[in-house]
Amino acid sequence: MRRRLLILATALLTLLLASGCVGGSNPPRAQSPASARSNAGSAPAGPSQTTPTPTPPPELPRGGRTVFPHYRLVGFAGHPGSAALGRLGIGDLDERAREIEKIAKPYADGREILPVLELIATVVQGSPGRDGMYRTRSSDELIARHLEAARKVEGILLLDIQPGRADFLTEVRAYAKWLKEPDVGVALDPEWRMGPGQVPMRMYGHTSGAEIDSVARYLSGIVDADDLPQKVLVFHQVAVSVVRDQQAIRSHPGVAIIKSVDGIGSKEMKEHTYKAVMKGRPKSVHPGFKLFYEEDRRLGPLMTPKQVLALKPEPEYVLYE
Repeated sequence: MRRRLLILATALLTLLLASGCVGGSNPPRAQSPASARSNAGSAPAGPSQTTPTPTPPPELPRGGRTVFPHYRLVGFAGHPGSAALGRLGIGDLDERAREIEKIAKPYADGREILPVLELIATVVQGSPGRDGMYRTRSSDELIARHLEAARKVEGILLLDIQPGRADFLTEVRAYAKWLKEPDVGVALDPEWRMGPGQVPMRMYGHTSGAEIDSVARYLSGIVDADDLPQKVLVFHQVAVSVVRDQQAIRSHPGVAIIKSVDGIGSKEMKEHTYKAVMKGRPKSVHPGFKLFYEEDRRLGPLMTPKQVLALKPEPEYVLYE
């Protein structure tokens, strides 16, 4: 009897093993998304299967992947709570963003307008701070609010850098997560790029074409890695001396580089500064021009859009501060 039971148990175990119910094979594993996509692509199409629609690469807020020559950029600069830093920091942020649309219309001149909110994200300070760099950085919450406001008007956000004693590339890298967004670029303020021993507010700082080029190269890498539309890189220049060896600025894929002239004064003074600072501009660098609501008006009427567009070369970025 015992031998018969042993024979029956052995036969039953053999049957279970043969059917795969006990041991013999590993339990099925959940596929990774990559494996699922691979398998879906290799499986024969059946009546119940659909081919996945490829996700198109991101575009600029108003369409397209390149900035120029389709668009002309018009915007406000500033930082919240500081009227001295520009109009963007005055009053309601959404109202300022909508106001850009109104003042930008006369600048179209055959192009489509792309609104710009240029937030001074790294703000120069007169005191060294804990790290001795004479600057403070904006919070993620502040940047997020400005990006949301820019998106409401289908515009772009530029993070302006006043680096103090820090270098530009270090400050730009601090905002890396924001630069992965398709509608966020960078602006540089070389007059606030101080050397060792220099103190902001007491003298002009300066940068080199090579340093600006290093930022452009960094942005180009981000664009390439994430298949982003062209990014805007602005460098503001108040005088010839604040950007040295500008010929070192090269063209980089996916980056539209703009030199924006910052001179303050009457129409005649601003025209003179514009001509002097634009001299020797690399062909790959686009022209820009800044107007100051307060400082310019102390010396004469604010230049009109018609007068601004009459400048040679014609500005492709017009910024109000």
